[in-house]
Amino acid sequence: MALGADVRGVDLTRPLGAREVDVIRKAWADHLVLRFRGHRGLSLEQLAAFSRYFGELDRAPIKSDPTGKLSPDEHPEITVISNVVVDGKAIGGLGSYEAVWHADMTYNPRPPKGSALYAVEIPPAGGNTYFANMYRAYETLPGELKRRAETLKCVHDASRNSAGELRVGFEDITDPRRTVGAVHPVVRTHPVTGKKCLFLGRRRNAYLVGLPLEESEALLDALWTHATKPEFVWGQEWQLGDIILWDNRCTMHRRDSFDPATRRLLYRTQIAGEEVN
Repeated sequence: MALGADVRGVDLTRPLGAREVDVIRKAWADHLVLRFRGHRGLSLEQLAAFSRYFGELDRAPIKSDPTGKLSPDEHPEITVISNVVVDGKAIGGLGSYEAVWHADMTYNPRPPKGSALYAVEIPPAGGNTYFANMYRAYETLPGELKRRAETLKCVHDASRNSAGELRVGFEDITDPRRTVGAVHPVVRTHPVTGKKCLFLGRRRNAYLVGLPLEESEALLDALWTHATKPEFVWGQEWQLGDIILWDNRCTMHRRDSFDPATRRLLYRTQIAGEEVN
């Protein structure tokens, strides 16, 4: 398997011991994505407490629906991922659309190091999440493309979320040279493992700094085609009570669409990251 491992025998309703946390951190570094099954009934406080074993928590990202919400009032560190609408207002983000391949919030100078996503309601079909291993993607790049990638920096678009929705306060742009967002190296070194990986963020409106637009688009297309090959990917078919913990620095993820007449409700935390090098 390209990435991913199950963690069993951990009770997330109580504080974890130092050895348990060390074992989970080691497994996270080794497998990039961890799955904890059977945690129905976990409270938001317990989800946040578990996430803090891996670092400080970021606040929820900028919303796309001006009338909706992304976080419960008492938990600004929790993002609601849901298509549920109450009294005409969305209770969360991303709706029922497909979410394209991306890493979270790479438009920030210090993107989150990881996220934990907890399933409370899931649709009978669809809405699955897929993860791609960016170590493998980098290691298997063709020689000339790898050498070129190591010299490149990319602007990461802040204007739209992974479902393509325009965020509140941003202008809709069509020329990637006008993209607003952080600039990061295309190849980064993971601060824990010391390994190199591709760091692409999201494709829409990405732009390789200093290149003619046509050359930037061609190189990005080649990198994205390679990075999302099936051999680098593992799929999560959600069950109620699942928690997925992924490393945002060395993976990308996407989500299937699902029937908007069904309900999907998940809660996400994001763990504060570091400068990208």
